[in-house]
Amino acid sequence: MAKKSSGRGQRDLKVKVKSARGRKLSSTRWLERQLNDPYVRRAKAEGYRGRAAFKILELDDKYGFLKPGARVVDLGCAPGGWCQVAVKRVNALGDKPGPQGRVLGVDLQEVEPIAGAELHQLDFMEDGADDKVKDWLGGTADVVMSDMAAASSGHKQTDHLRIVALCEAAAELAFDVLEPGGTFVAKVLAGGAEQGLQTLLKQRFDKVANVKPPASRSDSSEKFVVATGFRGPGD
Repeated sequence: MAKKSSGRGQRDLKVKVKSARGRKLSSTRWLERQLNDPYVRRAKAEGYRGRAAFKILELDDKYGFLKPGARVVDLGCAPGGWCQVAVKRVNALGDKPGPQGRVLGVDLQEVEPIAGAELHQLDFMEDGADDKVKDWLGGTADVVMSDMAAASSGHKQTDHLRIVALCEAAAELAFDVLEPGGTFVAKVLAGGAEQGLQTLLKQRFDKVANVKPPASRSDSSEKFVVATGFRGPGD
């Protein structure tokens, strides 16, 4: 009687990418990592626009801020994976029982349409951006979230300072558009300069957590700040 295969051989197979003329070694390594990344495969299989979708899924599984009926603003939403997740979880399509939510995505670049999401081309740091967001929403938001990262300069400390500045700007907009009790979620890079941001958030929210979800690559310095229980603009 033939022995059954354990399947281990299949699971352990890795895709190897051969170096090509004109392709840098770093590009070859990136491509190899992408081809072997289970989250990349899952994103493709489940119809998400990128593996980052699983980061917000895992954060919401833990903190439960994307509730049916919630009004969500996604800053720097391209390519749209976070909006896709939010649409399903807040019932923005209204195709499930319970309250219907809203998902508003903004980005500097035009984003391909997403069913159930309202997408706008906007620099959220321009004067009056918060008023535009509230006009589009018809009021305040329950969640402001951001997976933005500044273009890499190749210098780790410079990149850290840039993403902290982006996160601080996102937080300032959140202070203007969030409903009391609301949630702010944003990506930061560990590096020390984010302490000022942490202090600011702790003054305005009941709880501030720093999390590295499983979908965040282990070799990445990124983490996510999840601030819940917004105390309101007057505090």
